[in-house]
Amino acid sequence: MRKHILVAEDNEDMAELYCLQLEALGYDVTVVRNGSKVLEVAPLLLPDLVIMDLLMPIMDGLTAVRQMRENPATRNIPILAATAKAMEGDQEKCLAAGCDGYIAKPFTLRDLGLAIAALLKRPTGQPN
Repeated sequence: MRKHILVAEDNEDMAELYCLQLEALGYDVTVVRNGSKVLEVAPLLLPDLVIMDLLMPIMDGLTAVRQMRENPATRNIPILAATAKAMEGDQEKCLAAGCDGYIAKPFTLRDLGLAIAALLKRPTGQPN
């Protein structure tokens, strides 16, 4: 069975790129446009992984991550933080908020694939 990835990305072009890249890697993909939608959709879909953009309208990615970790239905879903505005200390902030991995945009298809594969291989609920 194919793994399902939930992508939280407000930029339409980037969301489309994620879909193309992830489908090319063999994943099923659902895209939402803000952190609030992640909190609504993730407990219903129970995806194998969430890719979370950090800068989104309505609710930013880190707020959504913290709330996912408080919900028993979503607390063990691996979360890969993705951001275009990578600054020193961002990775640490993401991991402290509850993300399992971090990738800075732009990234290659290979980098994305490796980051996802590393998170999907880790047993559920295991620390980084």
